[in-house]
Amino acid sequence: MAFVHSFTFPITAKPFRAFPNPQTPSFPSRSTLPFHNLLTRRHSDVFFTWDDVIRISQPESLPDDDPSDLKCYSDKIKFCNRGHEMQSEFRSFVIEDQIVGYIHNGFAENLRSYQDVFTFTPGQVTLHSSLSSPEDRTRAVGDVVKSLEEELIPGIRNEFYPVTSAFGAPIYFSLERAAAPYFGIKVYGVHMCGYVEKDGKEFLWIGKRSQQKQTYPGMLDHLVAGGLPHGVACGDNVVKECEEEAGIPSSISKGAVPVGAVSYMDIDGYSYKRDVLFCYDLKLPESFMPKNQDGEVESFKLIPVTHVANIIRRTPFFKPNCSLVIIDFLFRHGYISPECFGYLDLLQSLRSGSCS
Repeated sequence: MAFVHSFTFPITAKPFRAFPNPQTPSFPSRSTLPFHNLLTRRHSDVFFTWDDVIRISQPESLPDDDPSDLKCYSDKIKFCNRGHEMQSEFRSFVIEDQIVGYIHNGFAENLRSYQDVFTFTPGQVTLHSSLSSPEDRTRAVGDVVKSLEEELIPGIRNEFYPVTSAFGAPIYFSLERAAAPYFGIKVYGVHMCGYVEKDGKEFLWIGKRSQQKQTYPGMLDHLVAGGLPHGVACGDNVVKECEEEAGIPSSISKGAVPVGAVSYMDIDGYSYKRDVLFCYDLKLPESFMPKNQDGEVESFKLIPVTHVANIIRRTPFFKPNCSLVIIDFLFRHGYISPECFGYLDLLQSLRSGSCS
């Protein structure tokens, strides 16, 4: 892919930290970077405005850019599937003879002192035999999570995810959301693309995350997304998130169509993410204007789908897993065709994690 090296715009970079605290983002003075350097920037290491987003999305901003080149899409998917070579550093988290997660050997050392909660065997961690009910396990593991320092498990939210071996399988207990990647459990979410048709063209509503978000502050999202908490059905969760994040009434959001799922497996330090995202599409009226209700979205823009594709290919502006959901949308709506080299490989990579 060719780049226009003279094109620049202001970016504020954040300093790299080995163990960043997403609750306290730091932005030093502004600097101007060449546009082509964006593709090598770390996600959430840049500050940008809607003006930057719109400018970069324009086809003429990179006249030599080839939309049929799928490599930049592939790079976004690879970013969500890092660290496969580090799997040997993790031990299985086993409950009732079922593997429900993976715990890094280093993180596991912090659990050894809780002998009434965790039992260690070669290559495995399990829960103490006295913890036989989901309620007892939830309480005991929750107390451990609360007692660990913020540096070990940052961003405690008091939201709980079910711990299970597969979607729909028996639930062994519930775990604090922030602790999920440190126990390597399967996590499920719902992600919805809200689109509008005008004059024969499709547009996507894109949100810009609040700067106060614990994770990926200020980055771009598709219209609605949320983790799937314990005891809530996917469709019901879509309706709830639509109201909270975009002010979409249930009379409209109940029209959201389930269209499949994407998955990824990402290892980063002690974190082992095994996420499955159930994808939904919702065609919205031209007159609808989203309005955030929970303070987690700063603002919204309605952007042509082809321009959204440019943003994903050219920048690190989107929250990483949202890029996967939109790439899936591009496949399903015909913006990525079989004539593109690497079509099947890219399509398959959208489900790099276990969809179970």
